[in-house]
Amino acid sequence: MAKLKHFDYLKIKHFVIFITISLFLSCKEGIPTISSIEGNRITIDSNSTAIDSIQEFITPYHDRIEEILTNPLAYAPFTISKTDGQYNTTAGNLMADIVLQQSQPIFKQRTGNNIDVVLLNHGGIRATISKGNVTARTAYEVMPFENTVVVVELKGSSLLKMIDYLSKAKRAHPIAGMQLVLNKDYSVHTFSINGKPLNKEQTYFVATSNYLVTGGDNMNFFKEYVSITETEYKIRNAMIDYFTKVDTLEPKVDSRFYQLQ
Repeated sequence: MAKLKHFDYLKIKHFVIFITISLFLSCKEGIPTISSIEGNRITIDSNSTAIDSIQEFITPYHDRIEEILTNPLAYAPFTISKTDGQYNTTAGNLMADIVLQQSQPIFKQRTGNNIDVVLLNHGGIRATISKGNVTARTAYEVMPFENTVVVVELKGSSLLKMIDYLSKAKRAHPIAGMQLVLNKDYSVHTFSINGKPLNKEQTYFVATSNYLVTGGDNMNFFKEYVSITETEYKIRNAMIDYFTKVDTLEPKVDSRFYQLQ
């Protein structure tokens, strides 16, 4: 009799479990599927009017961004351009010097080493800095890309390829920390790093952009790096930080890269 009662109890227990699971499964919603899609072509032009509710939502954010972008950070007493020199320009020299000055403390803290050279690309400078107030918007106009500073360790042999590239490119690629003088026939007359001749047996730390380090602008010598340090520091942010620190921008066309006449 006891066995029969135990058997009945098990049957009831299993029945309850079965009902519970069935109810649970029946309550679950099926995976939604798209049965059809309909759309209308809406033309947006000068005749379009703003939707008040959306405009009210956006306005505070727009005004705050405008305030940040237009707040004067520094002053340019003259136009700073990438076309005011043959092999080095005011804009190019400013960019290269900013990358060197702003990135050096970060690189030093992370590695204990110093940046020897900076090389950027002439085409990366996308706008002129006009005479007058310099703002965060200026930095966005000059450097609209999300490029970051990368420091690569290169052998002296790779630096020779870099020098050869610069002599043949005949463009004002921004440089800092080195001097390159070309002969009339575009061969290399002299080259030095921080005032010292190149040592082929030594390695050097070159700051550049994450675009160029992958061979952008055919700068394939960067692919020969011994080591690489990603600073994750945007060049545009380096510019803004520099503008915040200085009062007046006064870059000059100098003798860091020129051709003998």
